[in-house]
Amino acid sequence: MKKILIIDDEKDFTQMVKLNLESTGGYKVFIENQAVNAVETIRVIEPDLILLDVIMPGREGPDILFDLKANEVYKGIPVVFLTATVTPDEVDEQEGVIGGHEFLAKPAKLQDLISCIERHLTV
Repeated sequence: MKKILIIDDEKDFTQMVKLNLESTGGYKVFIENQAVNAVETIRVIEPDLILLDVIMPGREGPDILFDLKANEVYKGIPVVFLTATVTPDEVDEQEGVIGGHEFLAKPAKLQDLISCIERHLTV
């Protein structure tokens, strides 16, 4: 079973995504709602993929991504930004990639989320 880590400060949103993904039977989902704890949580969980919010109190998603990419152990973990800072139309216009990283606009449809996860986990 693949391990997915959601790093997002919106507790209700992360719980909903966790329940939906785990209901498929293919994923074990972990949540970190405190961005300042993100790197430590990644170290402990060792996820196969990270869903990362962009704007959070204490630490922003791009800063967390920068730390991951600078670390030899974590730099290979796929990261997908899951955020309300872009609209679905903006994501579509950019073919899902903004600044070299995949983005999904909140709220993402479950099937779009699963397709995105599977694309990254089969690479």
